[in-house]
Amino acid sequence: MAKFDVLIQNAQMIDGSGNPWFYGDLGVTGDKISAIAAKISKTEARETIDATGLVLCPGFIDIQSHSIVPLMRDGRCLGKITQGVTLEVMGEGWTPAPFGGAITQPFSSSSVLPDEWHDRAQSWKNFKDWLEFMQGRVSPNVASFLAGGTLREYACGMRMGAADASELEVMRRVMADAMRDGAMGVAYALIYPPDEFVGTKEIIEICKVAASFGGVYITHMRSEGDGLLEGVKETLDIARAAKIPAEIYHLKASGERNWRKMPDVLAMIGQARASGVDVTADMYPYPASGTGLDAILPTWVSAQGKFWDNLENPEMTAKIKADILEGQGDMNTSRPEIIMPIGFRKPENQKYVGMKLSQIAAARGTDWVDSVFDLLRSERQRIGTVYFTMGEENLRLQILEPWVKISSDAGGHDPSTATEAVHPRGYGTFPRVLRKYVREEKILSLEEAVRKMTSSVAQRLSIPDRGRLEVGCYADLVLFNPDTVGDLATFEKPHQLSVGIEHVWVNGVRVLAHGEHTGALPGRFVRGPGFKSL
Repeated sequence: MAKFDVLIQNAQMIDGSGNPWFYGDLGVTGDKISAIAAKISKTEARETIDATGLVLCPGFIDIQSHSIVPLMRDGRCLGKITQGVTLEVMGEGWTPAPFGGAITQPFSSSSVLPDEWHDRAQSWKNFKDWLEFMQGRVSPNVASFLAGGTLREYACGMRMGAADASELEVMRRVMADAMRDGAMGVAYALIYPPDEFVGTKEIIEICKVAASFGGVYITHMRSEGDGLLEGVKETLDIARAAKIPAEIYHLKASGERNWRKMPDVLAMIGQARASGVDVTADMYPYPASGTGLDAILPTWVSAQGKFWDNLENPEMTAKIKADILEGQGDMNTSRPEIIMPIGFRKPENQKYVGMKLSQIAAARGTDWVDSVFDLLRSERQRIGTVYFTMGEENLRLQILEPWVKISSDAGGHDPSTATEAVHPRGYGTFPRVLRKYVREEKILSLEEAVRKMTSSVAQRLSIPDRGRLEVGCYADLVLFNPDTVGDLATFEKPHQLSVGIEHVWVNGVRVLAHGEHTGALPGRFVRGPGFKSL
């Protein structure tokens, strides 16, 4: 009887810890790594793979994934698996569970999903229901934070203002239940409604609950532009007051006039860490961010769920326009010439893909703000948009910090079925780091780059049995060619799979073989520390 189901021989191994690489063999039995040695006989294995010239490392963990809807459309998650991602961690802004309370529908009306999914999600009354349903239906493992916006809507709907005592108690209860179900903590996206309606004190109260189960507070800060330093300070204040580890989503300085602030941001975080505050961050390796075109509008437009009603009201659009032009909104450091709407769905708007907002406005013969209104009304969805607001030098500065991880801030897609343009990070984030910052610019070692994508994330999320090449850990593995690995996706042509990732295993099952998806769906729900403490 064979000792190993899979034996990978002659690999250049990077164990994920940051330790120097070494040559060796690795055996997999069932779903776990069962042996690592300088040499293991192939007679002991059912299947042997010669990894000469290739690097073997733990599967990459994406701490900021937006694959909730993409996984429901196509469980293979092709755009992420071909990057080497074996665990998708979701939760920024929204989760489809728990459904109930003041939430009237689990998905936004613009979510492109069959009706059966909308119907099915109404049965996901508990946080775990959605993630447990994904098991065996997806290729990557899945995990999630409880979205602070979902929590807030559950208790308060879409109204502005502080939660009252009874509403806060509902949120505490739902947060505790989610932690017991396996949530990684709580995620607030503080530039989007209803999260933006939540005050610091309310966040602290929720974070105290998450902290009691070993959870993490992860945040899209209130500002990454003019109020960047204030956003960092609020994050640190929350971490201190709630005694909770804090993670900053996609660290950046947005808007050219704010680029000079990044050294101060890094110093603030460094000083906080030196004083005992457990705060870290992640980033994506692109000089442009991506969110909805609706992010240009002030968040009060969505209060009470009246976003579309307000856009149809001339009196309200005049007020919205005035606020935009006066800089009221998180995108106030942007200019129409550096804003590129790409996520159009209607045929009549496809001609605008690849054009900056200033060019679209000129082609339409309208003011740029009026063009924003017209496009949103036409599409009746938020319209995925790229904002060229970041500086490349800051990316190089950030990525060198040992407490900065890599994240995609994107979902996984299939180029053959994609219907709208997306940010290239959905196809290229992790291979881009290996190509650009390791092989070409040589500012990161291969070992450090892998650590930022694997054990650094697993440690942050209290996942002791993933993110490392170690006997007893789950066999989430990536085998790649260090000379060819890289991204092909661009802003102009985003739907291009990365190259150089040769093989990927999830829980010991090969999901990518010689760069081709095998069709296997071995993904599991990876639960957070609250579940494990039961």
